[in-house]
This record gives sequence, structure tokens and C-alpha cells, in this order.
Amino acid sequence: MHLTFASYNIHKAVGLDRRRDPDRILAILREIDADVVALQEADMRFGARASVFPERSIEDHSQYRVVHLGGSGDSIGWHGNALLVRRGIEIAGASVVPLPTIEPRGAIRADIVAGGRRVRVVGMHLDLSGLRRRQQVRAILSHVTDCGEACPSVLMGDFNEWAPRGGSLREFAPGWRVLGPGKSFPSRQPVGQLDRIVISRDWQCHHAAVHLSALSARGSDHLPVFARLELPKI
Repeated sequence: MHLTFASYNIHKAVGLDRRRDPDRILAILREIDADVVALQEADMRFGARASVFPERSIEDHSQYRVVHLGGSGDSIGWHGNALLVRRGIEIAGASVVPLPTIEPRGAIRADIVAGGRRVRVVGMHLDLSGLRRRQQVRAILSHVTDCGEACPSVLMGDFNEWAPRGGSLREFAPGWRVLGPGKSFPSRQPVGQLDRIVISRDWQCHHAAVHLSALSARGSDHLPVFARLELPKI
């Protein structure tokens, strides 16, 4: 089974031209054509934290549907984190991942079923503090282990981790593989690999990269990252 996973900090859909353009973000997602997408900064920062694009626009103008977390209001996720899955993929369960936080950061988890296989996905936006990031990674790993029967897992998002291999990335045991798709921040002239995808040992990675196009170069202050993964037959 082959699946493509993508992560994108959309900066509230405000691009380098200072225009808030949700349709441009959806067009970028169509370019990537991933099966599962983790978004960060998908909500407005203040007030009711409404989504930067109505859920209806996602359903009407893309191949995705939103993973619901049981919340209320106009948000499509939690603290700006949202998960989108391709239509036809079953959503078997979802929840907020409790994190120790100082800033308004967060993580969310969904179990999906594709090709008859259950897969666990976490989307996250971690803290600026290095100590807090390490604590948050530990909390996410505990949640992935404790929330149900073990299954192939993909963790992705804006790690806010400047170290190429150290820092919070050291929290991942040998059973995990930290992919480095490439430099994704800032989008105008990327110097940092802040956006990461981490996979459990079940997966084979065929390709991981930053998605650079005319649209993504100006759509946000981050570039999206993606990985094409395969689950061998059991």
C-alpha cells in the first residue's frame, strides 16, 4: 500500500504578498496531491479561532475531508492544527493529543483505514522552547503508544527544531525514523528544516521532499513538505 503524507504550516493562509488567500492554499494542496495532510496555523489566532477557510470550501474545492475532533465553533482542528484525508479513506477515530504548553501550540491524532490497513497519524506544531519541545515529543509518543493497538504511524508538522539531528529529535527511539525532506523555512530563502515527517519502522520511504512551485513559493512563510511511503504486505 502506497500513501503520500504532507505537512504544511499555512501561516493563516497569508502569503508573502500579505494577502490572505485560502483558495491558493487549496490549489497548493492539489499540486501535492497527498492522501493525508497535516496543517498548522489553519485557524485565526484570536477570538473564536475560526478556520481560515470554511470546511465547506475544503469539501467543495478539494479531494479532502476534515478529520473532526468533536469540538464546536468554526475551527477545523485544535490550536491551528488540522488533519485532512482523501475522500475514500476511512476515519476510525480521532482526538486531541494533550501537550505540556506555554504557547498556544498543540497536536492532534487520527486513526485511518486505507487499503484495509489501520494507520495512526499525528499532526503537530511544537513550542519555540527547546526544553518544552522535548517534553511535547515525549507526550506525543506516549499518546501514540497508549491510545490503542499498535499500528504503522506517521508523525508530522512544524517541529520548530533548528537542529538538523539533535534537540527534540533525539527523543525518537530507534523504532522511529526522522525524515529530512529539506529546508522549508522561510519560504523566500529557506535555511531551516523546521517541518518534519517521522515514521515508524513499518514504513518504507520512497521519496521525501519540499514542495516548491510558483504558488507555494509565495503562499505562506513555510514551504510544504511531503513523503511517499509504502507499507509492505503482511
